[in-house]
Amino acid sequence: MSVNIAVVGATGMVGRKMLKVLEERQLPVDQYYLFASARSAGKTMTFMGREYTVEELTPTCMDGKKIDYAVFSAGAGTSRTYAPIFASKGIIVVDNSSCWRMDPEIPLVVPEVNPEALEGQTRNIIANPNCSTIQAVVALKPLHDAYGIKRIVYSTYQAVSGAGMGGYNDLKNGMNGEPPKKFNKPIFGNCLPQIDVFEEDGYTKEEMKMINETRKILGEPDMRITATTVRVPVFHSHSESINVEFEKEFDLDELREVLRKAPGVIVQDDFKNEEYPMAILAEDTDPVYVGRIRRDNSVESGVNLWVVADNIRKGAATNTIQIVEELMRQKHQL
Repeated sequence: MSVNIAVVGATGMVGRKMLKVLEERQLPVDQYYLFASARSAGKTMTFMGREYTVEELTPTCMDGKKIDYAVFSAGAGTSRTYAPIFASKGIIVVDNSSCWRMDPEIPLVVPEVNPEALEGQTRNIIANPNCSTIQAVVALKPLHDAYGIKRIVYSTYQAVSGAGMGGYNDLKNGMNGEPPKKFNKPIFGNCLPQIDVFEEDGYTKEEMKMINETRKILGEPDMRITATTVRVPVFHSHSESINVEFEKEFDLDELREVLRKAPGVIVQDDFKNEEYPMAILAEDTDPVYVGRIRRDNSVESGVNLWVVADNIRKGAATNTIQIVEELMRQKHQL
């Protein structure tokens, strides 16, 4: 069994990371096709030990090619235009943008959490969740299964790479005293309590993404959730303080064991030896790290968690490729 895969947005930050993850995971792929905008078309990229020429993404670029899966990381506007075109050709699209996430007919998937959402999909488009949501639900799903989540309070500390190369460069250049170009205020030596634009109620779009995507992925449309998302002067990996209130009482040691057994989770929780997850250690890795696990004594059954993951890998590229792997597994019963 082998397949052909297209990477759309191959020259961008996430697209390049997708290529790296594909090299590492060695899927049974016969042929790869790399697509990007006209600006990047014609460039050569070394991948899988050979040189590929990047082709321009057009409405007919897939014609004459046998493509089974297309992974998209080219922005919501591009996905809105091109994902349906690819899908109409029988190609299954896994899209990393925000375009399709809240469409009720499109599965929103984290393979460790809700792989069953892929079964019976009919539109050939799968949505990859927001990076900050992905790492949160990997840690929360096993706890929800064990104790029933009543309420979640998210407070995030998100790396500049989540804003693409523009955000990355704002921090890098800000260290040399240059003014920001991507962000509306300096990020070096600063924290920005705004990610994306503000809604009418004062929440940002990023905060509402976390709230609504968590509900959809966990299958709990009425779950009580609130969020504050903050951009911090860190290059890679998002950190999150997650406060959870449960329906059931829990034993703290048992809760740690639930997390230790959860797929995709590594528990780093030894406060006596000052061991806990950190962004600098999560960089360029795929697990979701959980630590600072302690009771919230202000409520009847609450816990505080510190959750860290690489936002470009697990939060984008790796989760996308894992979805492809899961689709292949379900189709071919691997």
